[in-house]
Amino acid sequence: SVCVVGLGYIGLPTASILASRGYRVWGVDVRHEVCETINRGDIHIHEPNLDELVRSVVGKGQLTASLEPRPADVFFLSVPTPVTADRRPDLSCVERASRAIRPHVRRGNLIILESTSPPGTTEAIVAQQAVPRGMTVGQDVFVAYCPERVLPGRILIEVIQNDRVVGGVTPACTERAQRFYESFIEGQVLPTNAVTAEIVKLPENSFRDVNIAFANELSM
Repeated sequence: SVCVVGLGYIGLPTASILASRGYRVWGVDVRHEVCETINRGDIHIHEPNLDELVRSVVGKGQLTASLEPRPADVFFLSVPTPVTADRRPDLSCVERASRAIRPHVRRGNLIILESTSPPGTTEAIVAQQAVPRGMTVGQDVFVAYCPERVLPGRILIEVIQNDRVVGGVTPACTERAQRFYESFIEGQVLPTNAVTAEIVKLPENSFRDVNIAFANELSM
């Protein structure tokens, strides 16, 4: 079972794909209207073919949305990490999501952060705030970072086909997260540590940002 926290452009497609691959998925979002929409088998975002997939997995009872997390084998955090007015990362959603799942985390669980985050976020925030006291990361609970790598309009294709970089807080965390991703994606899973995985996401986003900026300059 998987608990996906954050049902936006990354969380909802990923939750739906996991549900279609046989996982029992519990989706979590703080917006009541989003949960109601999904539980009707509808979607609140635009993405090709997502409506059909959501309708199918909700109808089969594989995906359910709610306002609160619940116990699962894997916790998947895909929440917003916007930039503040002074250009600093706002990690408050990551902090709230980590604290929200903490009462439901049990020994043997895997916690994955996919939100774009500064290096060190997985270990300093997720591992510290999501893992209950008395549990050791890498032995009792496994924590890892895996940045999303998809383009809007092709999310359902690229979640499955793209290569992924997976970095755990410890080698055991990396191994556990790698096995999880290999269970539902077709691309290559590249193992590393959490900080490296976090760093990988930043130049990738920056490169895409420069491309978009250049295209905008040409259009003007």
